[in-house]
Amino acid sequence: MQETETSGMTILAGIDEAGFGPLLGPLVVSSCAFSVPSEAVQEDLWHLLRKSVGKTRKHLRGRLLVTDSKKAYRRAEGLGHLERSVLAALRCLDARPSDLSALLAVLCPHCVTRLWEYPWYRQAEHHPLTGERPDLRIAAKVFGEDMDTSGVRLAHLTTDCLDVARYNGLIERVRNKAGVLFMTTTRLIQNLVDRFGRQDVHILIDRQGGRVHYREHLLRSFPEMELRIIAETEQRSAYALACRARVVYLSFEVGADERHLPVSLASMVSKYVRELLVECMNSYFAGMSPDLKPTAGYWTDGLRFLDDLARCVPDLQIDRHRLVRCR
Repeated sequence: MQETETSGMTILAGIDEAGFGPLLGPLVVSSCAFSVPSEAVQEDLWHLLRKSVGKTRKHLRGRLLVTDSKKAYRRAEGLGHLERSVLAALRCLDARPSDLSALLAVLCPHCVTRLWEYPWYRQAEHHPLTGERPDLRIAAKVFGEDMDTSGVRLAHLTTDCLDVARYNGLIERVRNKAGVLFMTTTRLIQNLVDRFGRQDVHILIDRQGGRVHYREHLLRSFPEMELRIIAETEQRSAYALACRARVVYLSFEVGADERHLPVSLASMVSKYVRELLVECMNSYFAGMSPDLKPTAGYWTDGLRFLDDLARCVPDLQIDRHRLVRCR
């Protein structure tokens, strides 16, 4: 679906992932797009929207926390800030999912059929969210009003969820996990390019591993566009892709998830979706044995979980291609 062009407005978007390193659970990559006045595209959105969002936990005073998901989420505290900020943002897009199934239908409808093939994800409609809390409704309203006052609009949120079987299949094809991440990121870039018609689009992306040079990858992905290198340094790799009257600017930056609000929000969306799906997995297997402790899915603890699963449920027959990542 292509959005109508708005005169004097530019799309400022961020892309980030959660779950690149783990052994278990999905790799989730999300994009977040704001429509901003063209003259404000270089401004700090945290400053522009300071009445409704904060970058740190201190002195929030009811505002939404929007920051790198590693800072927003603490396992001992639960989903708290992740859920509040993501669901408040979705309310600004007139989406009010009440359970995980509805959330996935909003953010990644193309992934749902694949996810339902996993027995541990089939009960997603019974995994409630807390979107009707009064404080969340108020925070979402303030966020929306703050954007209106600043001439900013949250234009789009979307997610690409690579379940384990899909991830493993791509690894077999690409032979490189960084390549799989870049392919997924490219799909989200293409989605933004297509969705926003002839508007100029600025896309900020967290640096993909240690890669500095993206020219060849981008030329293969966007052969119809003319590419210009703006910068290729240890901190930032920036490019302009031009086609007819529009330009798409891409900036791969070290620490983009801490430096740009759209990237931070994309990071939080990715983390929220991944954590909910890992919760479903843990709940499913915990029902088989009270001695089975949950896992976050990272390598060391993921291996512990697999050992415990084999010990606690020795007769379990399961497709490891759907449960365990190949790398």
